[in-house]
Amino acid sequence: MGGTEADIDDFGGAFTLQRADFQALLDALSKLGYDIIAPTMKDGAIVYGAIRAVEELPIGWTDDQGPGRYRLSKRLDGALFGYAVGPHSWKKYLHPPERELWRAKRNGNAVTFKTKPPDKQKRAFLGVRACEIAAIDIQSRVFVDDLYSDESYETRRRNTMVIAVNCSSPAETCFCTSMDTGPAVSGGYDLLITEVVEENAHVFVMKAASNAGQAVLAQLPLKTASPADVASSRAVIRGAEQAISRTMDTEGLRELLQENPEHPQWDDVASRCLSCTNCTAVCPTCFCTTVADHTGLSGEESRRLQTWDSCFSGAFSELSGGSVRQSTKSRYRQWMTHKLSTWIDQFGASGCVGCGRCIAWCPVGIDITAEVTSLRAKPKKEA
Repeated sequence: MGGTEADIDDFGGAFTLQRADFQALLDALSKLGYDIIAPTMKDGAIVYGAIRAVEELPIGWTDDQGPGRYRLSKRLDGALFGYAVGPHSWKKYLHPPERELWRAKRNGNAVTFKTKPPDKQKRAFLGVRACEIAAIDIQSRVFVDDLYSDESYETRRRNTMVIAVNCSSPAETCFCTSMDTGPAVSGGYDLLITEVVEENAHVFVMKAASNAGQAVLAQLPLKTASPADVASSRAVIRGAEQAISRTMDTEGLRELLQENPEHPQWDDVASRCLSCTNCTAVCPTCFCTTVADHTGLSGEESRRLQTWDSCFSGAFSELSGGSVRQSTKSRYRQWMTHKLSTWIDQFGASGCVGCGRCIAWCPVGIDITAEVTSLRAKPKKEA
């Protein structure tokens, strides 16, 4: 249900929804049969989960992020979307952490196999940032646009409405401007929201880019956006752009990584990396999985499960005779080189969207942007 491309400066056809009427958006989505998945608070973090009421959003909260650091704190206003991104990404709803591939049952000498039909539930993702839309697009290239299509992913994506929100409060860890993925939303949405919180006004400037989005807007108490509303929306985008200070130099990065497999920086980062797999778990584009068969104690039933895996796992590259990548150095090099270099060879784009999750949720605060900077330095001469 992704929308068409739109110019971020084009607010033609935009409307405004008052803060007091925001529940009407949720009610309209529910009436149209959508499960609403949105930011909510749990265990001291902003995560994505099912909601039905506006009060379940992280109203008046923001996130303080840095290398190995994530904390929530109160804002001085009642913004509904005044934060960046947390540990969850939308991929867990499109590419679930665990999925049953088939189930088998033995009845005497006969064995029957059964597969679950694709999940066709309609879902509305509310609060999707520009970097996350880019991540969804990347995973769609992997699961739908590549040589083989994943029916489960394709069906889930087809039944998902994307309600995007222009970012207003990027974190210290964000570097989407370097990856050309944000902070302004430029396409891939059904509805686009810009939250404007001013001294005497709290409104949402909204624009539809698909028939599904138009159907939702038709049920809301909207007013045509005024020139002042449009100006305020653009100011939100400019403010977010100016707030992003972390950068990654991507010029020639594909070649740099492929030409330096023995750079001493790989040993340096390996001395700090715990191979804990946190970075791949929170990354919105990582897609590696493994499969395992589980048989009941009676031996009458068995099932095959697909679960998320990580290239940082020791068993991930296990072949007959042992693991291909036995050291932390080789695993980190594989992950970073694939993400920023060979991913381009495979799928035509970088596998990084600059969301900064891997920086914030690394227990030892490894910063991928700093690693790129160090790799650009000349290798140390051997003694």
